[in-house]
Amino acid sequence: MRFTTPRQALDRGIATVYQDLATVPLMPVWRNFFLGSEMTRGPWPVRRLDIERMKKTADEELRAMGIILDDLEQPIGTLSGGQRQCVAIARAVYFGARVLILDEPTAALGVKQSGVVLKYIAAARDRGLGVIFITHNPHHAYMVGDHFSVLRLGTLELSAARSEIGLEELTNHMAGGAELAALKHELATVRGVDVEELPEEEDLTAPVPASSEGTS
Repeated sequence: MRFTTPRQALDRGIATVYQDLATVPLMPVWRNFFLGSEMTRGPWPVRRLDIERMKKTADEELRAMGIILDDLEQPIGTLSGGQRQCVAIARAVYFGARVLILDEPTAALGVKQSGVVLKYIAAARDRGLGVIFITHNPHHAYMVGDHFSVLRLGTLELSAARSEIGLEELTNHMAGGAELAALKHELATVRGVDVEELPEEEDLTAPVPASSEGTS
């Protein structure tokens, strides 16, 4: 199946939250929640925005995800990075997403804000959504993931359920542990490089064959 527009994907229940969040910083929170899908009222050709209904719906949907904002009129750019990510997730859920693709949602966030985003990722998962969480942070992935896939140069290097892999092994695969192990001898000749803690190539578990389970 091939989609030519994000709208076609969303109609099939697949939504993506991009790194830039696709929000307009100077617009209010409620306007960003309905950006491109505004509610209207009145007969054509004098239809107009149904502002009160959009505000009420945005507030209800955000609260349903555990996101409580004092003022939906505030520009979304005044929210923290974690709060903006959560608004984008709630927006995708409201517009019918059954599969949610998150592109590096914690990449530019601090520890506290990352924790907020991970909380709402878990909430979306618990509501029955399939969540594909793209990240370079193995600790974040392991906190909320049920199944892990590691891609390297377009090749699936690892596909394993949570029960089949530990955080240390996942970190080694994501950090290029196999390559570092293969270069251990060369690195040993470089002054200042400690190679004692690097694994040997044969110590790393071979990639787990891809399974038919879902990926998170």
